[in-house]
Amino acid sequence: MIASTGAAWAQKYGGVLKIQHMDTPPSASIHEEATVSVAVPFMALYNNLVIFDQHVAKNSLDSVVPDLATGWTQKNDGRALTFRLRDGVKWHDGKPFTAEDVGCTFDLLLSPDKLRRNPRQAWYGNVEKVTVDGPLEVTLHLKQPQPSLLALLASGYSPIYPCHVPAADMRRRPVGTGPFKLAEFKMNEGIKLVKNPDYWKKGRPYLDGIEYTIIPDRSTRMLSFVAGKFDMTFPSDVSVPLLKNIRSDAPHAKCTMRETGVSTNLIVNREVQPFDDARIRRAMALTLDRPSFIRILSEGEGQMGGAMLPPPDGVWGLPGDKLEGIIGYGDVDKARAEGRELMKQAGYGPDKRLKLKVSTRNIATFKDPAVILIDQLKHIWIDGELEIIDTTIYYNRVFKKDYVVALNLSGSAVDDPDVTFFEGYACGSLRNYNNYCNPEMTRLFEEQSRETDRGKRQELVWEIDRRLQEDIARPIISHGRAAGCWQPHVKGVVIQTNSIYNGWRFEDAWIDR
Repeated sequence: MIASTGAAWAQKYGGVLKIQHMDTPPSASIHEEATVSVAVPFMALYNNLVIFDQHVAKNSLDSVVPDLATGWTQKNDGRALTFRLRDGVKWHDGKPFTAEDVGCTFDLLLSPDKLRRNPRQAWYGNVEKVTVDGPLEVTLHLKQPQPSLLALLASGYSPIYPCHVPAADMRRRPVGTGPFKLAEFKMNEGIKLVKNPDYWKKGRPYLDGIEYTIIPDRSTRMLSFVAGKFDMTFPSDVSVPLLKNIRSDAPHAKCTMRETGVSTNLIVNREVQPFDDARIRRAMALTLDRPSFIRILSEGEGQMGGAMLPPPDGVWGLPGDKLEGIIGYGDVDKARAEGRELMKQAGYGPDKRLKLKVSTRNIATFKDPAVILIDQLKHIWIDGELEIIDTTIYYNRVFKKDYVVALNLSGSAVDDPDVTFFEGYACGSLRNYNNYCNPEMTRLFEEQSRETDRGKRQELVWEIDRRLQEDIARPIISHGRAAGCWQPHVKGVVIQTNSIYNGWRFEDAWIDR
């Protein structure tokens, strides 16, 4: 569902798009962060080699279009991908963009210590090297063919950085080639972007700027949108119950409910006692009543699934019949009885309860399910105390494994196994928050990645996903749906339906008033 651009002749220049934001982003450096709080406000500063067509609602390989690259060719039986680059592009500080900048970006991504943290380094484990073949040509050399690579490069998480700006400066004073430049970034207040008058795409952007205002309380955000103080809600902020309120209180508003590409999940630090005991981790998975989470949080609109986004919106996810028989996806009472037996074996019971802190992030989409989780853990004699952590600190904590048990939301920027499996479950990946490590599974991740037969890859992906759930790698509670809303005068914005991370370039957005 889109906010229609209208006829080309009707597009107007000028105006500042005012958007709500739910919390302070940890930084402006997309390559160092792992939250939509960063992807949404800062994607408009940058360009990628390629991008998902911003006019197409569903991300897929078919919707990948050139961006800083004008085209690409595959060589060496799919083991080399050569990009021809756009001439005449300037960075926001006026310096020319060249192939060297692409080389420098991948040097950051492929090196173990050149970024403060590198959440998506696991995406590029198949990239052997990147060569700069001329001022406007680069080649990615792969160890094995990888059909999904273009989709990874098209994500909002895959911008090109400049060689001449230190990585540390990109956190607060980022320089891009995109349609907007950073004017202001204030903690707990907001982010202001201004039009890039030298943007390489002539006639774009239409807007003079974009302002994101940080409002921590979601009820306050909804009321201020209904009152007309903002042009858009944060794109993934409106829950199913809240959407009903908006449709009642502001029937003129345009809204779309869709899959977010984000799962609610349980992460457990298996290196901390007593959670190094597999029986306790299994008991925690067995106590989860997934239908109750879905009923309470989304009035039944969320979905059960494995690691991958479930169908019909997800391409690779486990169908309902393949969830049958997987631990925790059947009879809840029976599962909890098995969980209590495991807790007894581990030394716990009604007279000896396990006490712990359940950590989560300080926004409603994290806090609400965390409260439900604490209630459900009581069924297996675990008493949880909620620990709310500010976003600017939360990701540092989970990256460093400085937590015991947490209710987490994990987004896959692209609906592809190479994103979900390598980023969330591969040995050593920064976003493998609970240090699940199974070398045999990593081998299967690599096998599915290089499989060019679509049907064979699908069967492999289903088998991997099933085994991840049986291994209690990261118990998936549900896959969420959420809405974004905008006022009728906002035009030219396409709300993407299977990811909340890739659709925020805003170069075609305009205000009709």
